[in-house]
Amino acid sequence: MHRHISEQYELELSRIRDSLMEMGGLVEQQVINACAALIDHDGELARQVREVESRLNQFEITLDDQCVSIIAKRQPTASDLRRVVSVMKVITDLERIGDEADRIAKMAIRVAGSEMPAHQYHDFREMHKDVVTMLNQALDSFARLDTENAIRVIRADEDIDDAYDKLIRNCTAAIRDNPEDVETSVSIMWAGRALERIGDHAKNIGEYVIYQVKGTDVRHGSDVKED
Repeated sequence: MHRHISEQYELELSRIRDSLMEMGGLVEQQVINACAALIDHDGELARQVREVESRLNQFEITLDDQCVSIIAKRQPTASDLRRVVSVMKVITDLERIGDEADRIAKMAIRVAGSEMPAHQYHDFREMHKDVVTMLNQALDSFARLDTENAIRVIRADEDIDDAYDKLIRNCTAAIRDNPEDVETSVSIMWAGRALERIGDHAKNIGEYVIYQVKGTDVRHGSDVKED
């Protein structure tokens, strides 16, 4: 009987993780599309991003309910409970990344009809590329329970913060030199802020991998060491 219950628990959790990774793939594509819409001034693509947001919200509700059901029915032990809690935390971060992608899409719609030299998006392009890489690595580390990759994700957050600071400095200079472009420059700054927050959420996912595998909480500046 115990073996049967254990197998059922593993099956249910496996299904939840599969759905979680599907949600992660959708979120990653949302970030890519939202940023492309901003850079290319593609209002239609931005509106598509906004329409998909409701699917992410439904993912969060459904997966949260399934996790709560597992806890109520299976009453998992400490290590198994860590696994469920980690999944629930990642669900929340993915939904919030979706919110940030939606914010970038809003900025894209706002500037869709304006002219903007391509070089003005250089810093944003570079930051976007690094954030997408970070998010992809975070999801991969969670899927594989790869703590070494998770540590690299956590450390990459500092580079994203530095990139955001650079973007703000350059956008501020652009506003000073070209006051007529203030609306677009401000939109880029807000979109950059959304990317910086996506980096924070990707970092959180890396931290949950450490917590799930090692039972160690490395949030709030705790030391992160590789094996």
